Amino acid sequence: MDTNKLILVIIAILLPPVAVFLHKGMGQDLVINILLCLFFWVPGILHAIWVITK
Repeated sequence: MDTNKLILVIIAILLPPVAVFLHKGMGQDLVINILLCLFFWVPGILHAIWVITK
């Protein structure tokens, strides 16, 4: 794992939508992540880590 991904994973644990935005930009993944974070925090974290590492 390179340094950029490591930093994004740390951001994903703290602020999942920000990490998805930095990795993918505006789009479907960001909207899904925001909705997941509004319902429960943990699914938002898992989705953000999944988006970053895939």
